[in-house]
Amino acid sequence: MKGKLILEDGSVYMGELLQDNIKTVGEVVFTTTMTGYQESLTDPSFCGQILTMTYPLIGNYGIAQKFMQSRRSFVRGFVIGELCDAPNNWQSEETLAAFLEENKIPCLYNVDTRAVTRHIRSAGAMKGVIVPADTEESEIDALQKEDLPRDVVEIVTTPEIYTLETEQSNAPHIVAMDFGVKRSILQNINRIGAKVTVVPAHTSADEVLSLNPDGIFLSNGPGDPADVPEIVEEIRKLAGKRPIFGICLGHQLLALAFGAKTYKMKFGHRGGNQPVKNLKMGKVHISAQNHGYAVDPASLEKTPLIVTHLNVNDNTIEGLRHTSLPIFSVQYHPEAAPGPDDNMYLFDEFWNLMKGA
Repeated sequence: MKGKLILEDGSVYMGELLQDNIKTVGEVVFTTTMTGYQESLTDPSFCGQILTMTYPLIGNYGIAQKFMQSRRSFVRGFVIGELCDAPNNWQSEETLAAFLEENKIPCLYNVDTRAVTRHIRSAGAMKGVIVPADTEESEIDALQKEDLPRDVVEIVTTPEIYTLETEQSNAPHIVAMDFGVKRSILQNINRIGAKVTVVPAHTSADEVLSLNPDGIFLSNGPGDPADVPEIVEEIRKLAGKRPIFGICLGHQLLALAFGAKTYKMKFGHRGGNQPVKNLKMGKVHISAQNHGYAVDPASLEKTPLIVTHLNVNDNTIEGLRHTSLPIFSVQYHPEAAPGPDDNMYLFDEFWNLMKGA
Protein backbone atom coordinates (compact mmCIF):
# COMPACT_ATOMS: atom_id res chain seq x y z
CA MET A 1 0.00 0.00 0.00
CA LYS A 2 1.23 3.50 -0.85
CA GLY A 3 1.91 5.65 2.19
CA LYS A 4 3.48 8.93 3.17
CA LEU A 5 5.33 10.68 5.97
CA ILE A 6 4.00 14.19 6.60
CA LEU A 7 6.01 16.49 8.83
CA GLU A 8 4.51 19.20 11.01
CA ASP A 9 5.62 21.91 8.58
CA GLY A 10 3.71 20.26 5.71
CA SER A 11 6.60 18.56 3.89
CA VAL A 12 5.64 15.16 2.43
CA TYR A 13 7.74 12.05 1.70
CA MET A 14 6.21 9.15 -0.21
CA GLY A 15 6.86 5.44 0.32
CA GLU A 16 5.30 2.02 0.80
CA LEU A 17 3.48 0.93 3.94
CA LEU A 18 4.50 -2.47 5.28
CA GLN A 19 1.12 -2.79 7.04
CA ASP A 20 -2.17 -1.79 5.37
CA ASN A 21 -4.18 1.19 6.65
CA ILE A 22 -1.85 1.91 9.57
CA LYS A 23 -1.54 5.43 10.99
CA THR A 24 0.82 6.82 13.62
CA VAL A 25 2.19 10.10 15.01
CA GLY A 26 5.48 10.91 16.76
CA GLU A 27 8.53 13.15 16.80
CA VAL A 28 10.50 12.42 13.62
CA VAL A 29 14.24 11.92 14.24
CA PHE A 30 17.10 10.30 12.35
CA THR A 31 20.05 8.11 13.28
CA THR A 32 23.24 7.87 11.23
CA THR A 33 24.28 4.40 12.40
CA MET A 34 25.03 2.03 9.50
CA THR A 35 24.26 -1.18 11.41
CA GLY A 36 22.31 -2.00 14.54
CA TYR A 37 18.78 -1.34 13.31
CA GLN A 38 17.42 -3.89 15.81
CA GLU A 39 19.29 -2.29 18.70
CA SER A 40 17.98 1.13 17.62
CA LEU A 41 14.41 -0.14 17.29
CA THR A 42 14.53 -1.59 20.80
CA ASP A 43 16.45 1.26 22.47
CA PRO A 44 13.95 2.80 24.95
CA SER A 45 15.50 6.23 24.33
CA PHE A 46 13.49 6.33 21.06
CA CYS A 47 10.18 6.08 22.95
CA GLY A 48 7.46 8.17 21.28
CA GLN A 49 9.52 8.89 18.16
CA ILE A 50 9.35 8.00 14.48
CA LEU A 51 12.84 6.71 13.73
CA THR A 52 14.42 7.37 10.34
CA MET A 53 17.50 5.36 9.33
CA THR A 54 19.88 7.35 7.12
CA TYR A 55 21.69 4.23 5.88
CA PRO A 56 19.71 3.05 2.81
CA LEU A 57 19.90 -0.77 3.17
CA ILE A 58 18.04 -2.04 6.23
CA GLY A 59 17.27 -5.61 7.28
CA ASN A 60 20.24 -7.25 5.52
CA TYR A 61 21.26 -9.47 8.44
CA GLY A 62 17.81 -10.15 9.87
CA ILE A 63 16.72 -10.16 13.51
CA ALA A 64 17.97 -12.21 16.48
CA GLN A 65 16.57 -12.26 20.00
CA LYS A 66 20.02 -11.86 21.57
CA PHE A 67 20.29 -8.29 20.23
CA MET A 68 17.10 -7.00 21.87
CA GLN A 69 17.86 -3.97 24.05
CA SER A 70 14.59 -3.93 26.01
CA ARG A 71 11.46 -6.01 26.56
CA ARG A 72 9.87 -4.49 23.44
CA SER A 73 10.17 -1.63 20.99
CA PHE A 74 8.82 1.75 22.08
CA VAL A 75 9.16 3.61 18.75
CA ARG A 76 6.05 5.11 17.14
CA GLY A 77 7.20 4.38 13.59
CA PHE A 78 10.09 3.33 11.35
CA VAL A 79 11.11 5.10 8.12
CA ILE A 80 13.71 3.47 5.86
CA GLY A 81 15.00 3.22 2.32
CA GLU A 82 15.30 -0.35 1.05
CA LEU A 83 13.71 -3.10 3.17
CA CYS A 84 15.64 -6.34 2.69
CA ASP A 85 13.34 -9.38 2.54
CA ALA A 86 16.09 -12.01 2.22
CA PRO A 87 18.62 -11.51 5.05
CA ASN A 88 21.87 -13.45 5.08
CA ASN A 89 23.51 -13.98 8.47
CA TRP A 90 24.24 -17.07 10.54
CA GLN A 91 22.57 -15.55 13.61
CA SER A 92 19.39 -14.44 11.84
CA GLU A 93 16.16 -15.87 13.26
CA GLU A 94 13.59 -13.92 11.23
CA THR A 95 13.26 -11.06 8.77
CA LEU A 96 13.02 -7.43 9.81
CA ALA A 97 9.59 -7.24 8.14
CA ALA A 98 8.30 -10.13 10.27
CA PHE A 99 9.66 -8.48 13.42
CA LEU A 100 7.99 -5.15 12.57
CA GLU A 101 4.64 -6.83 11.90
CA GLU A 102 4.79 -9.01 15.03
CA ASN A 103 5.55 -5.98 17.19
CA LYS A 104 3.03 -3.73 15.41
CA ILE A 105 5.67 -1.15 14.51
CA PRO A 106 4.40 1.06 11.64
CA CYS A 107 6.96 1.02 8.83
CA LEU A 108 7.23 3.20 5.73
CA TYR A 109 9.88 1.99 3.28
CA ASN A 110 11.17 2.96 -0.18
CA VAL A 111 11.48 6.49 1.22
CA ASP A 112 14.11 9.05 0.23
CA THR A 113 15.57 9.10 3.75
CA ARG A 114 18.39 11.39 2.62
CA ALA A 115 15.79 14.06 1.84
CA VAL A 116 14.07 13.52 5.20
CA THR A 117 17.38 13.82 7.03
CA ARG A 118 18.49 16.94 5.19
CA HIS A 119 15.17 18.60 5.96
CA ILE A 120 15.29 17.76 9.68
CA ARG A 121 18.90 18.99 9.89
CA SER A 122 17.73 22.28 8.39
CA ALA A 123 14.33 22.74 10.06
CA GLY A 124 14.86 20.71 13.23
CA ALA A 125 13.22 17.59 14.66
CA MET A 126 9.42 17.92 14.62
CA LYS A 127 6.20 15.99 14.91
CA GLY A 128 5.12 13.92 11.93
CA VAL A 129 2.58 11.32 10.87
CA ILE A 130 2.73 8.14 8.81
CA VAL A 131 -0.53 7.47 6.94
CA PRO A 132 -1.84 5.74 3.79
CA ALA A 133 -1.47 7.95 0.73
CA ASP A 134 -5.24 8.44 0.33
CA THR A 135 -5.89 9.57 3.93
CA GLU A 136 -8.25 12.55 4.23
CA GLU A 137 -6.71 15.90 5.20
CA SER A 138 -9.07 16.21 8.17
CA GLU A 139 -7.79 12.91 9.58
CA ILE A 140 -4.17 13.98 9.07
CA ASP A 141 -4.86 17.27 10.87
CA ALA A 142 -6.43 15.41 13.79
CA LEU A 143 -3.38 13.13 14.07
CA GLN A 144 -0.99 16.08 13.98
CA LYS A 145 -2.90 17.68 16.87
CA GLU A 146 -2.52 14.65 19.12
CA ASP A 147 -0.40 15.27 22.21
CA LEU A 148 2.67 13.07 22.48
CA PRO A 149 3.22 11.40 25.88
CA ARG A 150 5.42 13.30 28.35
CA ASP A 151 5.70 10.49 30.91
CA VAL A 152 7.99 8.48 28.62
CA VAL A 153 10.34 7.43 31.45
CA GLU A 154 7.38 5.86 33.24
CA ILE A 155 6.48 3.98 30.03
CA VAL A 156 9.91 2.41 29.53
CA THR A 157 11.21 1.78 33.05
CA THR A 158 11.20 -1.70 34.58
CA PRO A 159 7.96 -2.44 36.47
CA GLU A 160 9.83 -4.38 39.14
CA ILE A 161 13.27 -4.81 40.71
CA TYR A 162 15.53 -7.51 39.26
CA THR A 163 19.17 -8.53 39.70
CA LEU A 164 22.05 -9.58 37.46
CA GLU A 165 24.24 -11.84 39.59
CA THR A 166 27.97 -12.48 39.24
CA GLU A 167 30.17 -15.42 40.17
CA GLN A 168 33.02 -13.16 41.28
CA SER A 169 33.66 -13.26 45.01
CA ASN A 170 33.51 -9.97 46.92
CA ALA A 171 31.90 -8.37 43.89
CA PRO A 172 30.79 -4.74 44.20
CA HIS A 173 27.05 -4.19 44.25
CA ILE A 174 25.68 -1.56 41.85
CA VAL A 175 22.12 -0.24 41.91
CA ALA A 176 21.04 0.86 38.44
CA MET A 177 18.16 3.33 38.25
CA ASP A 178 16.31 2.38 35.09
CA PHE A 179 15.12 5.42 33.12
CA GLY A 180 15.02 3.33 29.92
CA VAL A 181 18.24 1.34 30.16
CA LYS A 182 19.61 -0.76 27.31
CA ARG A 183 20.34 -4.37 28.21
CA SER A 184 23.83 -4.20 26.73
CA ILE A 185 24.77 -1.45 29.19
CA LEU A 186 23.69 -3.58 32.14
CA GLN A 187 25.51 -6.57 30.67
CA ASN A 188 28.75 -4.61 30.38
CA ILE A 189 28.53 -3.41 33.97
CA ASN A 190 27.86 -6.99 35.00
CA ARG A 191 30.82 -8.27 32.95
CA ILE A 192 33.33 -6.14 34.85
CA GLY A 193 32.46 -8.34 37.83
CA ALA A 194 29.67 -6.41 39.52
CA LYS A 195 26.33 -7.56 40.86
CA VAL A 196 23.68 -5.24 39.40
CA THR A 197 20.29 -4.57 40.96
CA VAL A 198 17.97 -2.72 38.57
CA VAL A 199 15.25 -0.57 40.14
CA PRO A 200 12.33 1.42 38.66
CA ALA A 201 12.93 5.05 37.76
CA HIS A 202 10.90 6.52 40.62
CA THR A 203 12.63 4.53 43.38
CA SER A 204 13.40 6.87 46.27
CA ALA A 205 16.92 7.65 47.46
CA ASP A 206 16.18 5.92 50.77
CA GLU A 207 15.09 2.76 48.95
CA VAL A 208 18.22 2.81 46.79
CA LEU A 209 20.49 3.20 49.82
CA SER A 210 18.61 0.47 51.70
CA LEU A 211 19.94 -1.98 49.09
CA ASN A 212 23.46 -1.16 50.37
CA PRO A 213 25.11 -0.50 47.01
CA ASP A 214 28.79 0.19 46.45
CA GLY A 215 27.88 2.40 43.51
CA ILE A 216 24.85 3.91 41.79
CA PHE A 217 24.30 3.94 38.04
CA LEU A 218 21.91 6.40 36.35
CA SER A 219 20.83 5.01 33.00
CA ASN A 220 19.99 6.34 29.57
CA GLY A 221 16.36 7.02 28.69
CA PRO A 222 13.93 9.08 26.61
CA GLY A 223 12.40 12.51 26.86
CA ASP A 224 13.06 15.91 28.39
CA PRO A 225 14.99 15.68 31.69
CA ALA A 226 13.05 18.71 32.97
CA ASP A 227 9.85 16.61 32.86
CA VAL A 228 10.92 14.47 35.85
CA PRO A 229 11.84 16.91 38.67
CA GLU A 230 10.89 14.31 41.27
CA ILE A 231 13.67 12.02 40.01
CA VAL A 232 16.14 14.92 40.04
CA GLU A 233 15.29 15.49 43.71
CA GLU A 234 16.03 11.86 44.62
CA ILE A 235 19.36 11.99 42.75
CA ARG A 236 20.23 15.13 44.72
CA LYS A 237 19.71 13.17 47.94
CA LEU A 238 22.08 10.42 46.71
CA ALA A 239 24.99 12.80 46.02
CA GLY A 240 27.88 12.13 48.36
CA LYS A 241 26.39 8.89 49.68
CA ARG A 242 27.92 6.57 47.05
CA PRO A 243 29.95 6.86 43.81
CA ILE A 244 27.62 7.72 40.93
CA PHE A 245 28.00 7.16 37.16
CA GLY A 246 25.38 8.55 34.76
CA ILE A 247 24.95 8.26 31.01
CA CYS A 248 22.68 10.05 28.54
CA LEU A 249 19.48 10.97 30.42
CA GLY A 250 21.26 10.03 33.65
CA HIS A 251 23.98 12.55 32.75
CA GLN A 252 21.40 15.29 32.19
CA LEU A 253 19.54 14.48 35.43
CA LEU A 254 22.82 14.65 37.38
CA ALA A 255 23.49 18.09 35.91
CA LEU A 256 20.02 19.29 36.94
CA ALA A 257 20.54 17.86 40.44
CA PHE A 258 23.57 20.13 40.92
CA GLY A 259 21.86 23.26 39.61
CA ALA A 260 22.72 23.22 35.90
CA LYS A 261 20.17 23.56 33.10
CA THR A 262 19.42 21.59 29.93
CA TYR A 263 18.03 22.63 26.54
CA LYS A 264 16.46 20.93 23.52
CA MET A 265 18.84 20.53 20.59
CA LYS A 266 17.83 21.31 17.01
CA PHE A 267 17.98 17.70 15.83
CA GLY A 268 20.03 15.93 18.48
CA HIS A 269 22.84 13.39 18.22
CA ARG A 270 21.75 9.93 17.13
CA GLY A 271 24.17 7.49 15.56
CA GLY A 272 27.27 5.37 16.02
CA ASN A 273 29.85 7.77 14.63
CA GLN A 274 29.88 10.83 16.93
CA PRO A 275 33.41 12.14 17.71
CA VAL A 276 34.00 13.08 21.35
CA LYS A 277 37.16 14.66 22.77
CA ASN A 278 38.32 13.51 26.20
CA LEU A 279 39.82 16.74 27.56
CA LYS A 280 41.98 14.97 30.16
CA MET A 281 43.49 12.46 27.72
CA GLY A 282 43.60 14.87 24.79
CA LYS A 283 42.16 12.09 22.62
CA VAL A 284 39.15 11.84 20.35
CA HIS A 285 36.95 8.76 20.72
CA ILE A 286 34.14 7.74 18.39
CA SER A 287 30.90 7.22 20.30
CA ALA A 288 27.35 5.93 19.95
CA GLN A 289 24.71 8.49 20.90
CA ASN A 290 20.96 8.91 21.15
CA HIS A 291 19.74 12.16 22.69
CA GLY A 292 17.82 15.30 21.84
CA TYR A 293 18.77 17.38 24.89
CA ALA A 294 22.09 18.71 26.20
CA VAL A 295 23.52 20.48 29.25
CA ASP A 296 23.79 24.27 28.95
CA PRO A 297 27.48 25.18 29.48
CA ALA A 298 26.64 28.67 30.77
CA SER A 299 24.60 27.13 33.58
CA LEU A 300 27.62 25.25 35.00
CA GLU A 301 29.35 28.41 36.28
CA LYS A 302 28.05 28.21 39.87
CA THR A 303 27.90 24.41 40.12
CA PRO A 304 30.53 21.94 41.41
CA LEU A 305 30.68 20.29 37.96
CA ILE A 306 33.45 20.58 35.37
CA VAL A 307 33.39 19.58 31.70
CA THR A 308 35.44 16.48 30.84
CA HIS A 309 34.30 15.72 27.27
CA LEU A 310 33.18 17.82 24.29
CA ASN A 311 31.56 16.91 20.98
CA VAL A 312 34.03 17.65 18.19
CA ASN A 313 31.31 18.53 15.66
CA ASP A 314 29.34 21.14 17.63
CA ASN A 315 31.26 21.61 20.92
CA THR A 316 28.30 20.49 23.04
CA ILE A 317 29.02 19.01 26.48
CA GLU A 318 29.58 15.25 26.41
CA GLY A 319 30.93 14.60 29.91
CA LEU A 320 30.96 16.05 33.43
CA ARG A 321 32.74 15.35 36.68
CA HIS A 322 32.15 16.61 40.23
CA THR A 323 35.07 18.58 41.61
CA SER A 324 35.14 16.81 45.00
CA LEU A 325 32.69 13.87 45.05
CA PRO A 326 33.10 10.51 43.22
CA ILE A 327 30.52 11.43 40.58
CA PHE A 328 30.89 11.56 36.80
CA SER A 329 28.74 11.24 33.70
CA VAL A 330 28.81 11.12 29.92
CA GLN A 331 26.20 12.07 27.35
CA TYR A 332 26.84 9.10 25.05
CA HIS A 333 26.38 5.31 25.24
CA PRO A 334 29.78 3.70 25.96
CA GLU A 335 28.83 0.08 25.35
CA ALA A 336 28.68 -0.11 21.53
CA ALA A 337 25.25 -1.54 20.81
CA PRO A 338 25.25 -0.44 18.10
CA GLY A 339 28.47 1.48 17.58
CA PRO A 340 32.21 1.55 18.40
CA ASP A 341 33.80 0.29 21.61
CA ASP A 342 36.22 3.20 22.13
CA ASN A 343 34.61 4.14 25.43
CA MET A 344 34.52 0.89 27.41
CA TYR A 345 37.18 2.40 29.69
CA LEU A 346 34.38 4.35 31.41
CA PHE A 347 33.15 1.18 33.12
CA ASP A 348 36.67 0.66 34.50
CA GLU A 349 36.69 4.25 35.77
CA PHE A 350 33.44 3.56 37.64
CA TRP A 351 34.98 0.40 39.10
CA ASN A 352 38.02 2.36 40.28
CA LEU A 353 35.81 5.03 41.86
CA MET A 354 33.98 2.36 43.86
CA LYS A 355 37.26 0.79 45.00
CA GLY A 356 38.56 4.18 46.14
CA ALA A 357 35.33 5.33 47.79
